[in-house]
This record gives sequence, C-alpha cells and structure tokens, in this order.
Amino acid sequence: MTTVQLEYVVAVDTYRSFVTAAEKCFVTQPTLSMQIQKLEDELGVKIFDRSKLPVVPTEIGIAVIAQARIILKENSRIREIIADQKKEIQGTLKVGIIPTLAPYLLPRVLTAFMKKYPKVKLEVWEYSTEQIIQLLRQEQLDCGLLATPLHNNHLEEHPLFYETFVIFAAKSHKLAEKKLISPDDLDTRDIWVLNEGHCMRNQVLNICHDKFSMGEFKNLEYNTGSVETLKRMVELNEGYTILPELSLQDLNAKQMNMVRFFKAPEPVREISLVTHRYFIKQGVIEAFKKEILAQVPEKMKVKKQKKIVEILLENKKS
Repeated sequence: MTTVQLEYVVAVDTYRSFVTAAEKCFVTQPTLSMQIQKLEDELGVKIFDRSKLPVVPTEIGIAVIAQARIILKENSRIREIIADQKKEIQGTLKVGIIPTLAPYLLPRVLTAFMKKYPKVKLEVWEYSTEQIIQLLRQEQLDCGLLATPLHNNHLEEHPLFYETFVIFAAKSHKLAEKKLISPDDLDTRDIWVLNEGHCMRNQVLNICHDKFSMGEFKNLEYNTGSVETLKRMVELNEGYTILPELSLQDLNAKQMNMVRFFKAPEPVREISLVTHRYFIKQGVIEAFKKEILAQVPEKMKVKKQKKIVEILLENKKS
C-alpha cells in the first residue's frame, strides 16, 4: 500500500470517474486503474463498483476511502510541521470565493499577500456558495471566503468581518429623500436584485421582509449575477438596489450621493474564512487570514449594533 495508491483512490471517489481522476492526477487512465487494482488485490476487497456510471464506492470501499483521506491528511501534516519549524510560509493555497465579494476584496489582498509570501502559490476560483461547500468537503479547496453562518457540521467557520448592506437609490426615488433607512421603508416592487440562486439575493429579500415582485418593471425580466450591473440599472433607470458596503469603494461623488445607510442595528453579512473541520495548512491559511484583516476597515471588524442577515443554503450562487 502506497500513498500514491491512496491518492488515486481518493481522486476516483472525488470525481466518480477513472478518466477524470487520472487527468487530475496527471497520469494515464491505465496507470491509475492498475494501481487501484493492485491495492484492491492486496486488501482483498473491491473499493469501487465499476459496473455503475458514474462509478461508486462499494460499502467497504466507503470505509477504506474515509481512512485514506485521514492518512493523506496526516501525511501532509509532516511537511507542515517542517515548514513551521523553519518559520516558512510556503506551498499551494487553493481558495474559493463568492462573486459578490471577490472584486471588492481580493485585488488588494492578493497583491499584498504575494509580495509578503513569494513562496506561496495561490489558486483562486470564484464559485457559488454551494460549490465552495462541496469542494471544501471533497478537499479540493483549502479554504473559502463567503457569507456565513452556514450551519454545516463538516466545516469550520472563522468570522473575519461584518459588511454592512446599504441602499443605492435613484434621485427620483422616495428613499433618496431619507437620511437613514428602516427595513419597513422598503418596497420590493421597484427593487433591482440579483437573479435567483444567489445567496445575497436571499439576504436582500430577508432585509425587505418580502418576496420579490416585478412591480413597475413587470414588462422586464432582467437576470444578472453582477453587483455592478445593479448599480448601472439604478443609475440609468429608476428604483433602487441594496449593495454590500465594499462595493462602494470606487464610487464617485455623484454616485455616493445616491447611497443611503440603514438605521441601527444595521443589516450586515458576516464574511468568514471557511475550512474543513480537519483542515491542514494552518500556517499559510493563518497568514492569508491576517492579510485579509489588514485590508479591511476597522469598523467592519466590530459586530456591535449590527444584525447578521441569515442566508438560505439551497441553490445559492454567491
């Protein structure tokens, strides 16, 4: 039994395909299949049921794969122990982040992090919340940056900051006449929101205490996953939208005059660094966490007088 064989077994379980697993492991499919067959012969059991597509583990295979994942994790810890002893931050860090956060947080964080830790290779993907959860559980990502709480027993949440939601309203809209907004002031008949499946959409509708209806825009169905598009729709049309505060950083003076804040307690989304419960790479993940916090305004790190807006975990995109 070798760690390479265990890596192949875990890859097949992750992708449920011998062909895809071989591609991800950078070996030929016959080589991967042969090594798994050798392991099965040594153990005297069948780990996978090859008669089904996609391939699935057998009952005993499920237990073997679970133990294989533990062994590979512990094996990785050896390198981590050595790196900690040498006080080195190095290796590869695979990060998933939701699209409504990525463009406003990552550019400054990545530049600063890569300058400070040149021996770290960062791999970053924009994924939906559900995708990040799945990939963390499959150990294809080391950590994720997303809105929480997730209420998932397999994952560990490390809250970083609390991003306030704000109103962005057309000058002609009644909300523009107010200095501070209450959720009771909101009317979903003229709000622009992200399309279904985005967790930020769910949070916005939770703030409104209502369900979305087309209202004045009933002759238009516009589906977008972009916060920037929401801004433009308000500027060039009518109505209003609700934005995360970090998205305000590039607004000009004219656009800032369209922004209104909520009365306390302000609705916020809790942004956390999420890992698998038994995650490794503690050193590099902690360094990444510190760099994020260094780039976030101090007021966002305080939870006082803020209300975390819950999210729904079904069919989320961001």
